Formats: sequence, C-alpha cells, structure tokens
Amino acid sequence: MTVKNLFPGADAELVTVSDGLSRKVGAYNDNLMVVEVHFEAGTIAPLHHHVHEQITYVISGKFEFTVGDETYIVTAGDSLYKQSNIVHGAICLEAGTLLDVFTPHREDFL
Repeated sequence: MTVKNLFPGADAELVTVSDGLSRKVGAYNDNLMVVEVHFEAGTIAPLHHHVHEQITYVISGKFEFTVGDETYIVTAGDSLYKQSNIVHGAICLEAGTLLDVFTPHREDFL
C-alpha cells in the first residue's frame, strides 16, 4: 500500500459541521489524524464520547472545555488530552481555532 505523506492545506475542504463550527481534515493514516476546527464565539460542541483518543491544541480563541468531571478555561497554547470514551465538549467563549489529533483516525470525518 502506498503511504501518502503530503496533505496540502489548499486541497483540504473546510466543511461546515453546524452553525458556527467547521473543520478541515489534514494528514491522516489508519492510526492517526489531524483536524483543524474553527469556532465562532458562542458555538457549543455538545458533550459526546468516542473510542478515539484525542489531543486538542488551542491555536487561538478562548474555550470552556468539559472533560469527564472537570471543566477548564483554555486559550492559545493550551492543550487537552481526552482518553477513549471519556465524555467531553466545549463552549467557544471567543472565536478561535483548535487543532485536534485523533488515534486511530476518524473514519466518520472522511
């Protein structure tokens, strides 16, 4: 199987997920995926869970994240880890962009 190494950002489609929330899938393989997520202020990512482990890096903006039983206010440069099947969600307090890394990749995003 041929491995794809370059995923040009100009070729990636910015997909609207819901009002105020859009995402662009970056590089991925079977075991790993990176996703750029754009939020408008006031947008809510409802509480949910999935089998994927996830790391979120805050590129810009301000967010209130719930991960399990804890709530955090995060800004640019902060990151969060979400283990498999933990309930998590976010409220965007100031418009911003997140970088999500998933393992394994999210088939439902492709």
